[in-house]
Amino acid sequence: MESTRVDRWLWAVRLTKTRPDAAAACRGGHVRVNDRPAKPATAVAPGDEIRAHLNGRTRVIEVVRVIQKRVGPPDAATCFLDHTPAPPPDTTVPVARRDRGAGRPTKRERRILDQFRAGGH
Repeated sequence: MESTRVDRWLWAVRLTKTRPDAAAACRGGHVRVNDRPAKPATAVAPGDEIRAHLNGRTRVIEVVRVIQKRVGPPDAATCFLDHTPAPPPDTTVPVARRDRGAGRPTKRERRILDQFRAGGH
């Protein structure tokens, strides 16, 4: 077995829950094989690179082994190499919280809050 359909392979290695989900992702333009848009019937072989935007995340996968039947998670993990870059660090600004019923901040507390928001810690 040298190649298989990309929708079948995505389902077999457990990147999508169902094969119709994988086919819909291909038809929607969310899957690229070797930087080319992929239809569900696009053939994949060992060494191919698959970029798939699945579940709100872009995955970069290299095909190591071609399978056609769905296998367990430990076996599925041996069929590809994940080259997905690490997600960017969380850059949310912490929100100042006050205890309920503590009233309005004092002048001193407001200065501290303003200094914190300005980045002067």
